[in-house]
Amino acid sequence: MTQLPGLLDTEAIRKDFPILDRQVHDGKKLVYLDNAATSQKPRQVLDALSEYYERYNANVHRGVHVLAEEATALYEGARDKIAEFVNAPSRDEVIFTKNASESLNLVANMLGWADEPYRVDHETEIVITEMEHHSNIVPWQLLAQRTGAKLKWFGLTDDGRLDLSNIDEIITEKTKIVSFVLVSNILGTVNPVEAIVRRAQEVGALVCIDASQAAPHMPLDVQALQADFVAFTGHKMCGPTGIGVLWGRQELLEDLPPFLGGGEMIETVSMHSSTYAPAPHKFEAGTPPIAQAVGLGAAIDYLNSIGMDKILAHEHALTEYAVQRLAEVPDLRIIGPTTAEDRGAAISFTLGDIHPHDVGQVLDEQGIAVRVGHHCARPVCLRYGIPATTRASFYLYSTPAEIDALVDGLEHVRNFFG
Repeated sequence: MTQLPGLLDTEAIRKDFPILDRQVHDGKKLVYLDNAATSQKPRQVLDALSEYYERYNANVHRGVHVLAEEATALYEGARDKIAEFVNAPSRDEVIFTKNASESLNLVANMLGWADEPYRVDHETEIVITEMEHHSNIVPWQLLAQRTGAKLKWFGLTDDGRLDLSNIDEIITEKTKIVSFVLVSNILGTVNPVEAIVRRAQEVGALVCIDASQAAPHMPLDVQALQADFVAFTGHKMCGPTGIGVLWGRQELLEDLPPFLGGGEMIETVSMHSSTYAPAPHKFEAGTPPIAQAVGLGAAIDYLNSIGMDKILAHEHALTEYAVQRLAEVPDLRIIGPTTAEDRGAAISFTLGDIHPHDVGQVLDEQGIAVRVGHHCARPVCLRYGIPATTRASFYLYSTPAEIDALVDGLEHVRNFFG
């Protein structure tokens, strides 16, 4: 087996993930390289979900019986774990959503309904980037259409990085919000947060960061980022589907209006008017994703037990190895940074004139699971003149042997298509 410095004890870690023992397609060992889409779940998370439903299942906050109190303690305990995980100044800055897409939509709608000085309207500008996931494009397009605001964006360089050469022209005194991804889900690029935040602060604009591909893979400190909002999702970081997080600065959450109305987010209700609960509950209308929050709390416990610094070092070593091995494949072109520096553990590529969907299908027949398509980032594909890409993405349980299997599989793809 290939030995790389900085690798985790993947043999021990993989024992926590029962799905990784699966065989597919007539006994082929599963090689799971689709972690940027969703990660697998360790037994510790599966057990926490099962235990919640078996022992504590009840609605939260409104009951006085023992199950309701226990469920509430577990749900709010997960909020405490997340606040500590991202170094939030207050637990009340952590809002539960169902995914990062909902978190980003929440920010967009709050700003569309807000009073001054936060309101986005026809006299203001919204800034995003060309490398965004659709979930950080479409909400801002909708807000611009509804309010008349102007939508602007940073372009991309040929090597898959943000072109900040015109940052002063893109972010201006009219800019109200700058929203961008910390780590690109298609290019793997780690973006220069400090430069963008500094310029946004110069003009008084708010900053929203999509950390969906960062929170699972590296230490995340919302105070160090100096952003106003940070969004991420649970299912990419060993947690369940159906749970996401929006962190926001407390003073903003106090001033901004709610997006959804209903139970739990209210303080008082009459037939004439309503008043709202303080954050975070102001933004959590209705029965929340209770079991999913408990599962995410268990996932954070699991990640903390390994160490985010160690996970980052493991993935960096794997990515460096993968870039080297993929360079050996004839006709393969990496879309994005071609070195392991300043990039995450997702690598998108094309293989000659073989369509990525065909690449993915032939790899799947060998038991190798990758992602193919636009990866919800179609503007990136348009920028580089390609129909789609094949993407391999790694996580804490990924191994050099799986990268070797991918490279061997790609040789089989080339042979298959002549």
